[in-house]
Amino acid sequence: MQNENNTQHTNQKKFYIFLSILGGLLAIIAALYISQSMEMKEVVEEMTKEKEILTEEYQELALGYDSLKSTSDTLNTMLEKERQKVEHLIEEIKTIKATNASKIREYRKELSTLRGVLKSYIVQIDSLNRINEELKKENKEYQQRYTRIESSYKELEGEKSELEEKVEIASRLETTNMRANGLNTRGRPTDRINRIDKIEVCFTVKKNVTAPVGMKPFYIRLERPDGQLLLNSRDDLFEYEGREINFSAMRTIEYGGEETDICIYYDVDMGELLPGKYITDIFADGANIGRFTFELR
Repeated sequence: MQNENNTQHTNQKKFYIFLSILGGLLAIIAALYISQSMEMKEVVEEMTKEKEILTEEYQELALGYDSLKSTSDTLNTMLEKERQKVEHLIEEIKTIKATNASKIREYRKELSTLRGVLKSYIVQIDSLNRINEELKKENKEYQQRYTRIESSYKELEGEKSELEEKVEIASRLETTNMRANGLNTRGRPTDRINRIDKIEVCFTVKKNVTAPVGMKPFYIRLERPDGQLLLNSRDDLFEYEGREINFSAMRTIEYGGEETDICIYYDVDMGELLPGKYITDIFADGANIGRFTFELR
């Protein structure tokens, strides 16, 4: 009887020992599970933070592309294509799980590549901008040079026009000793209108070494006291100030630049003359070179 009690007591003791060992193992397993859960939670939090940081870096990269502008349409098209690619990757990153470490590593590697591409575009744009600035500077210098040349040309044109005007004035003939007489049929002077057969207009052309030389026509216009022009034909015309006008009489002589005496004669028609003052204008080389008045009775 006593032996049975001892055996039972021994079995109970073993059972309690087993329970103690089992409890200890369960406690150890529970502790390990809690520890691993906490570690896993930390890992997930770190991966989530890594995903957020990666997303922010991609967004900064997209802003970097947005800030780039170029004068090249081709380069702008390429920049827009890269920006859209970055936007697409941002959307992809948002959809993956934070625990997908391999994908996050792929996107991190891709980010490094895209940053290199962005830097290359920045270098290209900076180089293009420098070239554009140099071209603008050169263009400005060319414009300034052109303005100076144009200004000098205008000054030269002005000086040329002024010089031509001075030459024209200097080459214009001048007259002196201007006079007019009525001549009768015998060629003797008379101022009686009923006896005049011709009107003789004489003058002296002054010496002028700058005037054109050679055969030169001289014209006179005789205006009656009533303002009517004396003329023998409506077809007697010469050019003056860009238009053709009538002349009363003309004579062509060879002018060599020396002082020259000239007389021109107008044939009077019967009853054509009126008593009073007559105005005489003398023309040569398209200019009026003399004017005077005389009187007939």
